[in-house]
Amino acid sequence: MLLVLASAVVAKEKSVERKSLPAALQAAIGREETKGATIGRITEEKENGKTTYEVETKVSGRSRDLVFSPAGALIESEEETAIASIPAAARAAFERAGNVLKVERVTRGTTVTYEAEIEKGGKKSELAVDAAGKRLQP
Repeated sequence: MLLVLASAVVAKEKSVERKSLPAALQAAIGREETKGATIGRITEEKENGKTTYEVETKVSGRSRDLVFSPAGALIESEEETAIASIPAAARAAFERAGNVLKVERVTRGTTVTYEAEIEKGGKKSELAVDAAGKRLQP
């Protein structure tokens, strides 16, 4: 029974082709959010009965992932950024956790948070914090 409950929470993701996307989403991908970007993999994710689409892009050599609703509304963006460009408190929180390998600025609506891939003792992990350096729940 526990296994069934656990699997219901896990998101299901599959690669999709751009031409198979809803028309509104295809139009959204062609808008400002992807201007000047190279579009990579597109995935459809179903979690808790909701469907979203993640579009992986590259801009100026940095990764940027965009999450859209089927109607084409931008829900979230995750943009690779230099650690020096994030707030000092967030940077300090990451540096205390270990060697910072990669930092992303995550924007969801008007809320901005930061995620980092950290290496410590030969193990890699992810850490998310707000601008004040407060750890966020996964």
